[in-house]
Amino acid sequence: MQDKISTKRKVKSAILNILMYLSSGIICLIFLGLVGYILYRGLPHITPQLLTSKPSLIRETVGILPNILNTIYIILITLVIVLPIGVGAAIYLNEYAENKRKVRIIELATETLSGIPSIIYGLVGMLIFVQFFSLGTSLLAGSLTLVIMTLPTVIRTTQESLKTVPQGYREGSLALGAGKWYMIRTVVLPSAIDGIVTGCILSIGRIVGESAALLFTAGMANEVLGLVDAVKPGNAGSSLTVALYMYAKERGEFEIAFAIAAILLVLTFVINLSAKLTAKMLKKKGAN
Repeated sequence: MQDKISTKRKVKSAILNILMYLSSGIICLIFLGLVGYILYRGLPHITPQLLTSKPSLIRETVGILPNILNTIYIILITLVIVLPIGVGAAIYLNEYAENKRKVRIIELATETLSGIPSIIYGLVGMLIFVQFFSLGTSLLAGSLTLVIMTLPTVIRTTQESLKTVPQGYREGSLALGAGKWYMIRTVVLPSAIDGIVTGCILSIGRIVGESAALLFTAGMANEVLGLVDAVKPGNAGSSLTVALYMYAKERGEFEIAFAIAAILLVLTFVINLSAKLTAKMLKKKGAN
């Protein structure tokens, strides 16, 4: 009897393993096929002129330098604002908040906010930041809209990562005489750095891939701006995703659209790799 049960379990385990590997293989093939097709269509059209010039109807030139700079500016401005707020909110909810009912309500609210379509965030951002706060159509207004969009992701991923830190770490640190904030800063946060970086990467992915909200808030200008000018109200600018939409949908120039898509893939890979390396450095520093 035990042999029959053991045989059935082995068969079920083998079937589940086959299905798991099959699913993983299909996902990898889809991913490689998608990335390969975009790079195949886009890389041949990436030229120095495309990367170092701005578009001009008079000169009949096509360039995406303003779009690249605007995308980097939006990422930097958004992360500088959203990471301290999101990580700080997660630390308070997990380490300091005593009213568990309010914590559950806030968690439900953040989960609900993360599922709202981006076009709604764009409309709200236009009404609040562009009109009410008189920022105008600008990179700053677009970045603040993206802060609201990505804040739930940062809070939830950081909070879940903090929950995985063993309670014994906290108790041992406090037993040695460390204060609560010192314990959080030197013990809890280094142990949860992987989850914080994951939230950062997910936020970057949403920032880089966002177009609907930025159409309403950041605009479609193609002027080269400095970082100081990028944070000033009224300085509009289109990101790479907005430019991709314009070239593909409005102009029908699919070669340039695929080139922009390839650049977005490379930019996302570089940023994610940098975030992973930074996480490793911070983890080693925390361990030391």
